[in-house]
Amino acid sequence: MESLETFSPSTCSTRIDCGTTVIHQELEEMVARFVGKPAAMVYGMGFATNSTTLPALIGKGGLIISDSLNHSSIVAGARGSGAKVQVFQHNTPSHLEQVLREAIAEGQPRTRRPWKKIIVVVEGIYSMEGELCRLSEIVSVTQKYKAYIYLDEAHSIGAIGKTGRGVCEHDGVDPAKIDVMMGTFTKSFGSCGGYIAGSKELITYLKHVSPGHIYATSMSPPAVQQVISALKVILGEDGSDRGARKLAQVRENSNYFRQELRRMGCEVLGDENSPVMPFMLYNPAKIPAFSRECLKRNVAVVTVGFPATPLLLARARVCISASHTKEDLDLGLEVISEVSDMAHLKYFPQMESFSKVKSV
Repeated sequence: MESLETFSPSTCSTRIDCGTTVIHQELEEMVARFVGKPAAMVYGMGFATNSTTLPALIGKGGLIISDSLNHSSIVAGARGSGAKVQVFQHNTPSHLEQVLREAIAEGQPRTRRPWKKIIVVVEGIYSMEGELCRLSEIVSVTQKYKAYIYLDEAHSIGAIGKTGRGVCEHDGVDPAKIDVMMGTFTKSFGSCGGYIAGSKELITYLKHVSPGHIYATSMSPPAVQQVISALKVILGEDGSDRGARKLAQVRENSNYFRQELRRMGCEVLGDENSPVMPFMLYNPAKIPAFSRECLKRNVAVVTVGFPATPLLLARARVCISASHTKEDLDLGLEVISEVSDMAHLKYFPQMESFSKVKSV
């Protein structure tokens, strides 16, 4: 509320005109310190962070090697860059190495000249799979072939790792080995916008060429203050241990919910500790059935179908929060179990332990 009174709801300007305030600068410094990079810059929209940064980093004569299940914003940025785009099998470092080796050996199409630049793009947590990136192995491959690595931590920053610093902390990877770190403020920080973190030279360059920085309205000051306040909680700079307790709670809640979904017989995707857990519906006709029947029982669910997923791989996606109580989780599980029986979504035998919990 203080930031609203001091700065107004919007700067009504781009960052390079009148859209940079002292709290925008404070947030950029705080983000850089949090992720372990020398500098950072913030954008007003998460999607635009990827879609306007990638074209600023690479162009014709360059090669982007993208995970086959990367987010739509990465796909849009890669297509808009003018660079050649190749994909590698989802989260498979061995196939990434094969694609890199062949691309370097063959060079650019027709001319066979060496690529001007090669960027490998991956995500920390894949939003429709709930899987953690095999980052340490992928970093080893990119270093071996001297390719740049671009890491999208939209779903992992603030939720993964002992202190919430994302998949780098979770996998024990030095942030200095990641050339470009991207993240959004819409998940763990309860706000809007996104960031890019990297070397001071990279950030200075992007501030001069990225359309998302030059032409777009800057992040709303109250939204900036929301992220600053959330970061202070996570870092423990609010004078309490709330941040540490929330990080422990989101891990505990996520693992409990995933375990119970599996016990009831649902096909659950994703890794342990991931707060994103899709479970399969498969048949597109079951999307509205599952959603509406859950809503009748006062549980809102997120269902996902084509074109976000392949036509016959529809799913429901659960995103767990530290604020969910045990009662909230059990209520959700009870409703999902009841509706899954109705829609025939339990593709595996139900384990005895879940039936005991349900009866209790």
